[in-house]
Amino acid sequence: MLFHGPLHGFRYGAPLLLLPLLLAGCSGGGDPEGDARGQGSPGVPAPGSPSAPSSDPDPDPAPSSALVDADPARLPKNRSAALALIGKVIAEPDSFGPGVVKRSPYESDPATWPVLGTDCVWARQKPAGNVLATVTRNFEVPAVKGRGPVRLAAVVTVHRTRQDARWEMAESLEETMRCPTQQLRQGELIGSMISAALLQGESAQSNSEDALNETGQFRSEELGGPYPYAWQQAQTLQFTVAVTGKGAKGRTEKELGDLVAQAQGAMLVRLQSAVEKQS
Repeated sequence: MLFHGPLHGFRYGAPLLLLPLLLAGCSGGGDPEGDARGQGSPGVPAPGSPSAPSSDPDPDPAPSSALVDADPARLPKNRSAALALIGKVIAEPDSFGPGVVKRSPYESDPATWPVLGTDCVWARQKPAGNVLATVTRNFEVPAVKGRGPVRLAAVVTVHRTRQDARWEMAESLEETMRCPTQQLRQGELIGSMISAALLQGESAQSNSEDALNETGQFRSEELGGPYPYAWQQAQTLQFTVAVTGKGAKGRTEKELGDLVAQAQGAMLVRLQSAVEKQS
């Protein structure tokens, strides 16, 4: 056990459901300085490493059905261009709908990103070399009478290549299998994760090349629990976008899911607008 007191005896027992996409292109998250899941797993070989699969000779093959007719000139090639694009894409409070406000710290340090350690604890580290830029923003639905605060986070990551972005998605599936219970930050745990991964065109999934949706339970020393937890991440081209929601007393799973889905959809629309060819 990681904690004592309010979290003592906390267990996760629900089954993990994963579609067989881990090596097929696959589907993965941030923390504000710990508030959302992140990217990067020391247990998965980095793209281009001797142990990484290399069956695809083209590092950026076009998808079978192009989702975005991207203008190569609008795709970032360096860190400054990547940060500028993230600024156009990443969620703002109104991306979630009414009643959502900024939470402090609002933006993570772009020189770091979250990594899930072998101990199943998230920590911020220097981004991998295949990452041009990544930013996490943090939000909240404030507590009202009888209902606790909903903590939200949005993440946009720009990789050097589409293949690098696909590896991030694959790593996220591996992380959930490797760590069915995870510590987000001091005093916070998630678990009982149920996951669904869908490639473009599967079950009417048409918003991204690859998508991962997870629901589970969240518990904290501050807020108690268990409460609903939701996380969505999608990959298109060399980009991944993700949204995390952590519930609280009086907050329903549907309420949390709607907040996460709305912000995720808004960022995917912004991403397409930011990189597609101009008519």
